[in-house]
Formats: sequence, structure tokens, C-alpha cells
Amino acid sequence: MSANTGTKAIIAALSANLGIAVTKFVAFSLSGSSSMLAEAVHSVADSGNQVLLLWGGKEARRRPDAKHPFGYGRGRYFWSFIVALVLFSLGGLFALYEAYEKYRHPEGIESWPWVPVAVVVVAIVMESFSLRTAVREARPVKGKQGWFRFVRNSKSPELPVVLLEDTAALLGLIFAGLGVGLTLVTGDGRWDSAGSAAIGVLLVTVAAVLAVEMKSLLLGESPAPEHLRAIEEALVGEGVAGVIHLRVMHLGPEELLVAAKIEAEPGLSLADLAAAIDAAEARSRAAVPLAQTIYLEPDLRHAAA
Repeated sequence: MSANTGTKAIIAALSANLGIAVTKFVAFSLSGSSSMLAEAVHSVADSGNQVLLLWGGKEARRRPDAKHPFGYGRGRYFWSFIVALVLFSLGGLFALYEAYEKYRHPEGIESWPWVPVAVVVVAIVMESFSLRTAVREARPVKGKQGWFRFVRNSKSPELPVVLLEDTAALLGLIFAGLGVGLTLVTGDGRWDSAGSAAIGVLLVTVAAVLAVEMKSLLLGESPAPEHLRAIEEALVGEGVAGVIHLRVMHLGPEELLVAAKIEAEPGLSLADLAAAIDAAEARSRAAVPLAQTIYLEPDLRHAAA
């Protein structure tokens, strides 16, 4: 998936979150609802996260230089990791703090009581359109694997991040709606606090999932098993009898680093060996276009043993 893939989903989510954040802050100022404040801050955090994802995609397109000879592809993983931190701190921890304060000093919703309900309904509609855009963008990339497996296995962070954020936003709105609705019905502000607490737990959980996945990508993940097999098979050919050791790692979503010790056929001249290595690299790139950076070391199997 290219750096541009998912940009439409990010922009759709950013547009929705900016509009929703404003309406939520208006609803909070009119009603004093804790759930509305938690959701408003959640939308602000999501908006900032989408800006970070767009910046990460732009930075990743920088060409390699002397300081970063393998390029900037992993920048997309770094900014996605920052997204997880923002979601955890600005979104989740703030919602939990607000829930705690509201539980200590519970208040009913007396001013403009049905404004938060109307805002929740409108926000659910807007978030649904954003999530639909993300799902539509992700479906061709996802293939036949399930959504959970797609989030776990994707080497491109943008769509999984937007999918998780939009899903969390919809669930958060449901929690906010329940908290506000039960407060209006019972007059007990602790229900509003419970809605805020549920939002906080949800955001902390999503942030933890994102942080774990982005950490794994930052450390360097191997490619999909089918890509690994294809590269290993492609390396074998005229002049190359087999593969002794193979290490493949993502330098970014669209680039693989391939390092292999190959078994050269005995008796090859230096020129023939160089030609065999060049041919092996060409076959590997043809089999898996992501394999852009390849280093091959010729050896004899008995010598390597």
C-alpha cells in the first residue's frame, strides 16, 4: 500500500472530527455534560492524530540521504506511535479524570438538557460516513483476511489507525449517549460520569493496541509469509544452488531489506558469480516488487556449515 493510500480516509476522518469537536464543545458549554466534554476532547485528539498521519505520509516520501541511507519510510510508524500516545493521554486519561471529578461532584443536566442527545445523534451520522470511507479504502487492501487480522498484519499504519479511531469514536458516542440519556431520565449525574469513564477505558484500550502494533513495526517486522517464500524461491536459479540464510525486514510499508547468504555453484568464475547474483536480485524484485534493497553474500554450503 503506497503512502498515498488511505489519505482519502484520513481527510474524511479529519473533516468529520473537526466539525464534531465544535458541536460537542457547544453541547458541553450549554449543558455541562461530562460525557460531552470527554467526547469533545476525544474529537480534538483524533483531529490532531489525523494531521500527524498526513505529516508522516509526507515525511516518508523524502529521498534517502547520507544521514538516513535507507530512507524515511519508518517515519510513518513513528508518527502512528505518537498517535497512540495522544489517544492514550489527551483522550483516554482526560476522560477518566473527568469521570472521577464528575463522580465526586455529580450534577444533573439542567440547562439545554436535550442538546447533548441531538449532538450525539448528529455525530454518529458523521462518524458513520467517516468509518464507511475508511472501510471502503481498506477493503481492497484487506483481501480475504478478517478485520482484526488486517489490523494486526498490515504493514501500512494509516488505515488500521483510522479504522480503530473511527470505531472507537462510534462506540464512544454510544457510551456518551447512554450516560447523558440515563442522567436525564434519573437526574443522577453519576450516569454521566459512568459514560465518561467508559469512553476513557475504551480510548486507553485502543491506544494500547495501537502502541503494541506500532512498536513491532518500529523494531522491524518480517514480510508476509508468502512474500518470504517467494523471495527465497526466486533467489535460486542459474549459478545459485540454494539459500543458506535469509533475513528480510520492512524498511517501510513499501520497501523490504533482503539480506541472504546464497549457495553458489562450485567452479564459477568471478564474472559468472557476479552475473548469477545480479540475476538472483532481478528475480527477487520481479517476484516481490517490495524487495528493493538486496544484499547477497555467496558461499559454499559446506564452508558455511
